[in-house]
Amino acid sequence: MSHAASLPASGLAESALARHVAAPRRAAVLLLLACLALFLPGFATMPPMDRDEPRFAQATKQMLESGDFVDIRFQGEARHKKPVGIYWLQAAAVSAGEALGVPAARTTIWLYRLPSLIAAIAAVLLVWWCGLAMLTPAGAFVAALLFASTILLGVEARLAKTDATVTATAAAAMGALLRVRLGLATGRARLSLPAIFWTAIAVGILVKGPITPMIPAFAAAALSIRDRSARWLLALRPVAGLAWTALIVAPWLALILIKTKGSFLADSVGADMLGKVAQGQESHGAPPGTYLVAFWGTAWPLAPFAALAAPFVWRARREPEVAFLIAWLVPAWLLFEATPTKLPHYVLPLYPALALAVALAMQRGAMAAGGRARAALALLVVVPAGLTAAAIGAGAHFGTLAQWIGVAPALLAGVAILMAVAAFLAAGRRDFMRASVSAAASALALYLLAYGALISGPFFEPFRLSPRLAREARLAAADLRDCPDGLKLATTTYREPSLVFLTATDLTMTDAAGAARFLAGGRCRAAFVEARREEEFRAALAPKSPDFVVELATRVGGLNLNGGWRLDIGVYLRK
Repeated sequence: MSHAASLPASGLAESALARHVAAPRRAAVLLLLACLALFLPGFATMPPMDRDEPRFAQATKQMLESGDFVDIRFQGEARHKKPVGIYWLQAAAVSAGEALGVPAARTTIWLYRLPSLIAAIAAVLLVWWCGLAMLTPAGAFVAALLFASTILLGVEARLAKTDATVTATAAAAMGALLRVRLGLATGRARLSLPAIFWTAIAVGILVKGPITPMIPAFAAAALSIRDRSARWLLALRPVAGLAWTALIVAPWLALILIKTKGSFLADSVGADMLGKVAQGQESHGAPPGTYLVAFWGTAWPLAPFAALAAPFVWRARREPEVAFLIAWLVPAWLLFEATPTKLPHYVLPLYPALALAVALAMQRGAMAAGGRARAALALLVVVPAGLTAAAIGAGAHFGTLAQWIGVAPALLAGVAILMAVAAFLAAGRRDFMRASVSAAASALALYLLAYGALISGPFFEPFRLSPRLAREARLAAADLRDCPDGLKLATTTYREPSLVFLTATDLTMTDAAGAARFLAGGRCRAAFVEARREEEFRAALAPKSPDFVVELATRVGGLNLNGGWRLDIGVYLRK
């Protein structure tokens, strides 16, 4: 008998949907379909989102261009902040796209996003797998569905970065550790669980260094201190497991250390990781408590349910399942809060523990009730209503409100709010299965609005500076003759990584005088010059020879996504 089977029945097990998800295969299919519905809106139509995403994608593109899959570079700059794993996964996805005939595969951003999409789906299914060890099938399904619906996971599923993949590796490792902890490492599991655990650790190290091993290490240490014994960890076969991890990680690590003469460790561990611990990096410093405040938005619609589950978690903290979830969540969360550098996605691998705790509280009928509970549940409605109002305000501020207002956006906003109200009412009746499904439906409508209707539609067009500049460069190149090396490009004020990714690795970043010198360097060249620098640029364009003719091909105006600054960029062409 499984551990979950010994738990008492609950209201979650009595609904029609609960009976549908009792069969594992059916539950897995339903979760897969839910993930696709939640993650695919905007997945292929969003432009590269500056700045981190195109940095990752461009470094991968350079690997494909150079054939060097060991060193990591963005243009001529070494990019040794993260290990190589995500770049290999992205390179495999793009290579598959090229083999299948995807046009311009190397500048097609959704191909680079495929590893994140697959990892986000895997993370949801792994949360369900974790739940099956400690919950009824209905409880495991609810935990996975609420996790799938969270804003932060939806963001990371759509970005070509590391965080969805790291979350999947952490969930796999913690799922194996949970089964060992609960004494389920018997039969075939005696070999499969250590294999899952150490493979997840190795892949996590290759993707983002210490984050994946840190989470189970903290949890194991906390639980072992509680037990005053670590003997239970022997079921993970640590000697063989560490050897397997080293076998996976060491070859690339040795090659990169040789290639960089040891500077990789100095850059990744010293400058990046320890630098974040010492002080806030890249303007991302924030005080302790920031993640707790951000949680109410980034973990919506899970967050209100977590508030209702908190009293139960405290009361049941000595129970094996709850103690494990606390050990998963609290030590790593405290470390992230204490670290000066803070970004919302750092705590994403800890959200599964919260989803599982919520489902356990629902299953036990132990969710808080009363006025405070209703106040927390109000967040179910406040977040979609607030985001809708913020989008309207942004449209009014940036002059894109006319593109916002329409039947489809209004309908989606209305559905998101109505479904949130339905979730609120169902939770008030303590029908948490219906509340969870309604919250997921609200999230789906909100993401269709945000990613499908707004970011992928005319509303976001002013922010698509890089795609529009790249399009103008392609049009100019198509009109040129006798240019065997194609059109060479330079840019002045606007220097976003997405522009490099969508145009060319050798894009020259310079000032106004440098752009003039760049055009003087030969034919078949173009320069992107911002209006505030054009006077200086034209002054530097003294005729160098009779054939030195530079013309203004077109202008591209819009808003820089980072900061919202208005830009008016002239595209100057020397044929």
